[in-house]
Amino acid sequence: MLEYYRHLNAESATVAAGSELGELIADCGGAIVFLLGDLGAGKTTFTRGVLQAFGHSGSVKSPTYTLVEPYEFAHRSPLFHFDLYRLGDPEELEYMGIRDYFMPGNTCLIEWPRRGEGVLPAADLEVTLAVERNLESDGVGRSVRIHGLSTVGEKIVQELKQSVESKE
Repeated sequence: MLEYYRHLNAESATVAAGSELGELIADCGGAIVFLLGDLGAGKTTFTRGVLQAFGHSGSVKSPTYTLVEPYEFAHRSPLFHFDLYRLGDPEELEYMGIRDYFMPGNTCLIEWPRRGEGVLPAADLEVTLAVERNLESDGVGRSVRIHGLSTVGEKIVQELKQSVESKE
């Protein structure tokens, strides 16, 4: 399993990391992404970056009460942002037609995926965001760890690592 790690020293860095990943997801034709992290870790901020890479320029809110926020694009496949934090039972996902969102080519970003276990399909990527102390600057920022969990996911992580290395 390939892993990518990066320290994010500001909100703008979290958005930029999401945008970098979003470009690669869009180029590969979609992916299922599980977003992990505590409340306030930056999952929705990271999602904003992914959406910007897809061409979205508006605001991004976490769909905590609606469970899913759809985004349509003129020249890209749809992206669906899920927040399952308030989900009472994974079976509720069946009633909302969850399987219809996971069509080939679609991108699904899912916050709190553990609450949908047994109903959600396997992820291509697992993105873990965490508040992290930076000992070098004695500041607080965030970190992102991205794991490729499928062939598509591993390809995306490999391309992300190569992209970042070429910029350094």
